Amino acid sequence: MIKVKDVSLSYGSRILFENVNLSLDRGNRYGLIGANGAGKSTFMKILTGEVEATGGSVSIPSDVRVGVLRQDHYRYDEYTVLQTVLMGHEELWKVMSERERMYSKPELTEEEGMQVGELENRFAELDGYSAEYFAAELLEGLGISVEKHNDFMGSMIGGLKLRVLLAQVLFGRPDVLLLDEPTNHLDLDTIRWLENFLLEHEGTMVIISHDRHFLNVVCTHMLDVDYKQITAFPGNYDYFVAASTLSREQLQADNARNLEKIAELKEFVARFSANKSKARQATSRAKQIEKIELHEIRPSSRVSPYMKFTMKQPLGKQALTLRGVSKAYDDLQVLKDVNLDIAGGERVAVIGPNGMGKTTLLQMITGHLEPDEGTIAWGQSAIHTYFPQDHSGVIRYGTTVYDWLKSFDDEADQQSIRSILGRMLFSKDDAHKATDVLSGGETARLLLSRMLLLQGNVLVLDEPTNHLDLESIDALGKALAEFPGTVIFVSHFRQLVSDVATRIIELTADGLRDFAGTYEEYLEKRDALNSAS
Repeated sequence: MIKVKDVSLSYGSRILFENVNLSLDRGNRYGLIGANGAGKSTFMKILTGEVEATGGSVSIPSDVRVGVLRQDHYRYDEYTVLQTVLMGHEELWKVMSERERMYSKPELTEEEGMQVGELENRFAELDGYSAEYFAAELLEGLGISVEKHNDFMGSMIGGLKLRVLLAQVLFGRPDVLLLDEPTNHLDLDTIRWLENFLLEHEGTMVIISHDRHFLNVVCTHMLDVDYKQITAFPGNYDYFVAASTLSREQLQADNARNLEKIAELKEFVARFSANKSKARQATSRAKQIEKIELHEIRPSSRVSPYMKFTMKQPLGKQALTLRGVSKAYDDLQVLKDVNLDIAGGERVAVIGPNGMGKTTLLQMITGHLEPDEGTIAWGQSAIHTYFPQDHSGVIRYGTTVYDWLKSFDDEADQQSIRSILGRMLFSKDDAHKATDVLSGGETARLLLSRMLLLQGNVLVLDEPTNHLDLESIDALGKALAEFPGTVIFVSHFRQLVSDVATRIIELTADGLRDFAGTYEEYLEKRDALNSAS
């Protein structure tokens, strides 16, 4: 399906990958993984032709249709949502547009009538009569209601636009799907819908995602961008982790054995090379040394932060109480009469469709937003720290990473600050990096560093996995699951919710659903109720 031959990419002296040879076969679903900055998105752009490789070639048969998830927010502003989705199948859209143009004429010549007949035949061959129904079904599956299907794209907010663009690429039913972070801006239920859709799609896929659960459910193979190579592994992400770890350990063990053998042989040569009776044996062993090969083990681009959240003081039985809390934005009622009791030690995942008020709820309990009605009271011993979804303006510009973090605890010594930054992958030089030039991943890790420093006994996090790579997300999940205090968090990452939550609060159009248990237990109960009804 797609042949990658001797592909290399470098920027000056920096090599991202070199001499990559891959065969991406029909029907396989490949997860493209690697550390931030390793070159995943760049390799995807080489496949789409947007970036030219330094060397090598990519070949795709001319009759293979390729669908690419675009991130162009403004390209389709003059079209309706439904039209934008229909444009995902280029030939069908051309036939539809020409068919509409011909039928808009007051009269048709005999030749034009023949053309209309040909258009109708092709329209039927391309399933044109069911196209709008299928497009609408995709949009609803991705959480865009029928009422919005005839709205212009220019009126849609960014997150909804990206859903429409995802529906567009899925609508085309291409032979090859190239998807860069398709779960961005999707809630947990919509991601479940997307997982099922991709499992039923018969085409070849290359998918970039930082969601381990999504990769495990959808992918049949992994493409690992690391060690300046791109290596294919059969199986899902968890299988890749086990297989790649075992492979590297075997190489290291082989090298250790070979080094031990070389040392023994060198010792023999040194002892007996001058001994006439054993000179021949010494020469033979010297030749053996030359034949022993050591595996080249390149340094990995993957690094994992070390997080361990601690508390300045123990948390009592009650962490947080909400009574009659309501919030509206003009005529839009977001939250109404919310009553909650959150105890010490609970790990609460707040889930629900976008726009239901998850971020609003977290902003109110952390004091960044006032409720219209009701009361919010923290427990007497509660000290909360907050990770906001929107990072803009949170980290002050005109300072350094070290100085910004130090500003939150004047009594913290230099060693403590540097220790936290080091554990969060800020090197000695990075500590003096200007806050103005931080990447999204660096910003997220610095905000988590602040939480580590402040040692609150209640951690409130709103989409903390945005901008983090898989290794950082796994480290965060483990740290939150082991934290003895209370955790209240919003996330669309199924794996994080599954690993951390002991209680689920779902915000819906019909009100709040409160479930004591894991996310899997919650889904089982909800699915059973839905089946019964």
